[in-house]
Amino acid sequence: MANLGIKDRPTDKPKLTKLFLNFFRIKAMKRKSFIFSLSPIFSFIFSPIKFITSRIDRGVKVDDGQDRFGKPITLLEGDIFYTKVSTKDSNGDLFIFESTRDKKGGPGLHLHFEQDEWWYILEGEFLFKVGDETFIAKKGDSVFGPRMVPHTFSKISDGIAKMLIGFQPAGKMEEHFISVSEGIYSKLTEEEKRIFRQKNGMQSVGPALTYDKSK
Repeated sequence: MANLGIKDRPTDKPKLTKLFLNFFRIKAMKRKSFIFSLSPIFSFIFSPIKFITSRIDRGVKVDDGQDRFGKPITLLEGDIFYTKVSTKDSNGDLFIFESTRDKKGGPGLHLHFEQDEWWYILEGEFLFKVGDETFIAKKGDSVFGPRMVPHTFSKISDGIAKMLIGFQPAGKMEEHFISVSEGIYSKLTEEEKRIFRQKNGMQSVGPALTYDKSK
């Protein structure tokens, strides 16, 4: 029997084709299985992370003279804060409260690293200092204080005075006021107070305002 050359040897092309197809099919299935196993991870990365948000999806009415949670924040300087829009309501975008003050005066000169602050006078008169400018604001007036610009205010009228105060974004201001209300701030040393303010996004840069109406 004569030897057959390579070209003359019989081949089973259908079997070879089937073998190659099965090989690539198995590879594709393994790749698909691997990608499918990663799908929960991709879904987690690229989908909105809803579990860390706290934005409400309903309307909220807060009555006149009432606090959003029925628990006003009382500060040592004689202020009572009635929360109207909580940090939790807007997922940190906004914090609005009504400040009622009987005592004259106000906070020391300070600035916020990331918050704009806005004041709207409801009753009484206040002296404001924002940067190099000063304003006397009364009922119906509003004042805006941009972030990183030193500012302060002082109640200068007799009797009760009220104003709406808003922070945008809210930052940690609501948390800061609650800590002060609970007496945590008053127990700290001066250095600890500085660190506390800094952690809450603010810095003290000067004294409170003084005002003499006779001048």
